[in-house]
Amino acid sequence: MPSHLNERLQKWGFSWEGLRNNRHGEWWVLAQMILISAHWLPPTPAPAALGIHWPLAMRLIGGFTILTGLFIGGQGALNLGDSLSPLPEPIAGAPLVTEGAYARCRHPLYQSLLLCSLGVTLALGSLLHLGLLLALATVLSLKARREEQRLCSMHATYADFMASTPAIIPFVPGLDWR
Repeated sequence: MPSHLNERLQKWGFSWEGLRNNRHGEWWVLAQMILISAHWLPPTPAPAALGIHWPLAMRLIGGFTILTGLFIGGQGALNLGDSLSPLPEPIAGAPLVTEGAYARCRHPLYQSLLLCSLGVTLALGSLLHLGLLLALATVLSLKARREEQRLCSMHATYADFMASTPAIIPFVPGLDWR
C-alpha cells in the first residue's frame, strides 16, 4: 500500500482492530460502501418487465438529481478540507465547520449520497434501487447520530448548531432531528 494512503487511513483512525470491533464506526462505513456499490446493479424489476414505459423526463430528472448530489458532495468535501473522514469518528483537533454546504445542513456529504441514490432510482425506475435508497438513508441517519454524539463532546457549540441547522434532509422524518 502506498505510504500516502497508509498515512491517510491512519489519520482517519482505520485499523484492522477497528474493523473487528467497530471502534471508530468502521462497520457503518462498510455498510455504506456496500449499499453505494449495489447501485451499480441493473434495475430490478426493470420497468418494462412490469409493463411500464419509464418516461424520459424521469430519467432526465434522475440525471439532474445525481449532478446536484455530486455538486453538494464536492462542496461539502472542499468545506471540510483536511477534516474529511469517512468514519463517524471526527478527526481529533479538527475545527467545527458550519459554513458553505454545512450552513444548509449538518451532513451535506450524506445528503449528497442520498441525492445521488435518489437520482439513480428516478433514472432507472427500479424498485431494487428504491430499497437501496431507503437502506442507505437508514444507515446514514444512524451513522450521523453516532458522529453527532462525538461532535457534541468535542465542540461546545455543536448543540446550538444542531438546534438551528437541519441534519441531512430538512423536514424529512428520520433525516432531520432538530
